Amino acid sequence: ALLVASGGGLVQPGGSLRLSCVTSGFTFSTHYMNWVRQAPGNGPEYVAGINNNADLTKYGDSVKGRFTVSRDNAKNTMFLQMDSLNPEDTGMYYCARGNWDNVPPRGFWGQGTQVTVSG
Repeated sequence: ALLVASGGGLVQPGGSLRLSCVTSGFTFSTHYMNWVRQAPGNGPEYVAGINNNADLTKYGDSVKGRFTVSRDNAKNTMFLQMDSLNPEDTGMYYCARGNWDNVPPRGFWGQGTQVTVSG
């Protein structure tokens, strides 16, 4: 399985970014998908998840109301719209497959994209 996140960058506080996760090598449309992030010196943090039909989502407490997860099964791609960003959102963002109670095991993560929120 290959999962590649993109769309990260440097943004000012209050700004927005849209991340994408392009996948291949597994049946994307049947898998629950997740976003996870990790800041330097910190453990991984669960960000968001979406079921295969895109009718159920969940979010970490720190991003609720600001981030929106979505997916396009025809394009094997998941998205994360991030609004009202703040410096605490800085970190490497990864997409991961599978339905887990919390942070997925690292072996299920893909290649990450760096998000830096700074003024």
